[in-house]
Amino acid sequence: MLSKKSKTKADTKDTASDGGFKESLSTVAWALGIALILRTFIFQPFTIPTGSMYPGLMEGDYVITSKYSVGYGRYAALPLPFPDVKGRFLGRGPERGDVIVFRPDGIQQNYIKRVVGLPGERLQMVDGVLQINGAPAGMNLVRTEPYTHRNGGSIQGTYSAELYAETLPGGAPSHLIYDGIKNNGADNTSVFTVPAGHYFMMGDNRDFSGDSRVPTTRQGAGYVPAENIIGRAEFILASVDEDFVIFKPWTWANFRGNRFFKGIE
Repeated sequence: MLSKKSKTKADTKDTASDGGFKESLSTVAWALGIALILRTFIFQPFTIPTGSMYPGLMEGDYVITSKYSVGYGRYAALPLPFPDVKGRFLGRGPERGDVIVFRPDGIQQNYIKRVVGLPGERLQMVDGVLQINGAPAGMNLVRTEPYTHRNGGSIQGTYSAELYAETLPGGAPSHLIYDGIKNNGADNTSVFTVPAGHYFMMGDNRDFSGDSRVPTTRQGAGYVPAENIIGRAEFILASVDEDFVIFKPWTWANFRGNRFFKGIE
């Protein structure tokens, strides 16, 4: 009787242990599933690796993008595959002035730029001013200030940059842009005609942005197909300077305190 009773306790303990392990696995599976659904269909974080969207976005910013706001294309579930559909599922835009994360055709890398041209429109840069269908965007000089351009943490040059408030047609709110080098190739271009189902993207740091003015064969964005859009940037979650390293705790204080939960214009 004693032996039988002892065996029953051991069996009960093993059963409880197995049940606890299975419950833990189930909890982890549910958490991963919910996180995957949120990341695929609702929000996705990205980091800003360059200064091409300066001054609105800085290198080291962590931004949150919404996917439901622009629908779902071929890269919606990265790194997992998504049904390869032409166009977008539940597509809602984007609108001119939106800051968008996307992948250029043939480039396995995410870009973030501002939508300035819609399908069928004609765009051109003339003396640093964006022209849309022959009409210039509004440009108001805010100030002139020194700007140090960095690439991967290395200083590439220091410029006397002009900061402008640019207003695009169609009711989009104004946003700040940088003109760091006068009369270079980016300030004067030929006319671009945006194909149907595509968008024209530009960086706010106009002289240091590989955007739709540059073909994908030269690591630019080219014309961006609607199905390549990933999401619209909504706000900056946090921001760190170039000395921050996640595996070096003594650098964790290098957060930019004025950029937590900062909206994106």
